[in-house]
Amino acid sequence: MFNDIGALELVTIVVLAILVFGPDKLPKVIQDVSGFIRKIRAFSDSAKQDIRSELGPEFKDFEFEDLNPKTFIRKQLTENEDLREIRSSFDLRKELNEVTDAVNSRETAPASGASAVTAATGPDLLKKPAAPAVDQRAPFDADAT
Repeated sequence: MFNDIGALELVTIVVLAILVFGPDKLPKVIQDVSGFIRKIRAFSDSAKQDIRSELGPEFKDFEFEDLNPKTFIRKQLTENEDLREIRSSFDLRKELNEVTDAVNSRETAPASGASAVTAATGPDLLKKPAAPAVDQRAPFDADAT
């Protein structure tokens, strides 16, 4: 619960608690807060047990952490046999390497080959076209009126 609190934050909290409550009342306040936390934990555990008993015996191993979508998906991906087979048959790195090789070979193609490819497939839409002729203005150009 307090994994994110460093030493400096803890010292700051202690100093503020001493300044706000004073050294005389601080032990009583700590005792009250810890008792309150224990009651909340007991209430939470009781509610979890009630929910598990109401769900029935088929949900006896149900964990409330499984309701978190990330945990649920991770659990399903690791435990489901069909999904495990799909994951093992699909190699994403291999697919990405093939795509990268195809893109790199297209970019490094010689100029004569590039013109042949352009002629066969049409103009390269990624390259910026030459300046349009006077008659070829953009349809919504403000200067057209």
